[in-house]
Amino acid sequence: MSVAWMAMLMVLVQFAVVVLRYIFGYGSIFMQESILYLHGFVFMLGASYALLHDGHVRVDIFYREASPETKAKIDIFGVLFFLIPVCTALFIYVLPYVQNSWAQLEGSNETSGIPARFILKTAIPVFCVLMSLQGVSIIIHSLNVLAGRETPKSDEEHEGI
Repeated sequence: MSVAWMAMLMVLVQFAVVVLRYIFGYGSIFMQESILYLHGFVFMLGASYALLHDGHVRVDIFYREASPETKAKIDIFGVLFFLIPVCTALFIYVLPYVQNSWAQLEGSNETSGIPARFILKTAIPVFCVLMSLQGVSIIIHSLNVLAGRETPKSDEEHEGI
């Protein structure tokens, strides 16, 4: 839910930047960078929430008309062979990059920018962990559907997201 508030804050800051620049002739690099940071946090930290609620993009050629058991099998396959391996590879690849940023306490290239780029970069491995955990949750749910212990989510549950 805090990610939704970040999106609202991003819109408000963007509005303030436009008003300050075009009405009052005042520009703020700090405010402009904060929009970039908020945008990164919204997408990197909100992705697992979107996956939880099937709010992500999916090519529904076969999936839409498939039985709940087939959907569960496809979900398990997708998580095991795509989601978790990609998140693991990304995590391994990006970890030294983030550690180096923390070691330097990397800040903005701009003098009046946000002096905490290392925090923004930390969202990348956090994204990998959250997506992998959500993938494990999908596997557990799918196994329960296949075992008959859970009912599959209906399409109506996902409308409005």
